[in-house]
Amino acid sequence: MPLQLTGSYQLAAPRERVFAALVDPDVLQRCIEGAERLVRTADDDYDVHLKIGVGPLKGSYVGKVRLTNRQPPERFTLELDGKGGPGFVRGAARIRLDAREAGTEAICEAEGQVGGLLAAVGSRLIGAAGRTLMDRFFERLSAELQRA
Repeated sequence: MPLQLTGSYQLAAPRERVFAALVDPDVLQRCIEGAERLVRTADDDYDVHLKIGVGPLKGSYVGKVRLTNRQPPERFTLELDGKGGPGFVRGAARIRLDAREAGTEAICEAEGQVGGLLAAVGSRLIGAAGRTLMDRFFERLSAELQRA
């Protein structure tokens, strides 16, 4: 089942700081909902362990995260491939950072594919859960940037 999401988020930090936070594995682990572990395996590759739920389906996922198309401090792509009991998730999020007077605007365009039991819960529920996860990620990132 295909999934597409877009969002725009205002962050009160300079673009260079936002980019640095977005490619920092410790920050990513704190910002990704349900991330129990995020371990760097190469410069831009990570193993990830997630525990998340979509509607009635809750489960653990193991997968890979890769950062590609890096153009600091303007943009990069985050690619995810994960599998777990409830199914699989594959996707990519293209993140563009635009400097603004009050900080940075992060524009995220994500697309993905879900399968297995996850796909059975329906596209409306998957879409709503994906939107919630994306919004929470950027809320947590905003809080991280204000702490630093």
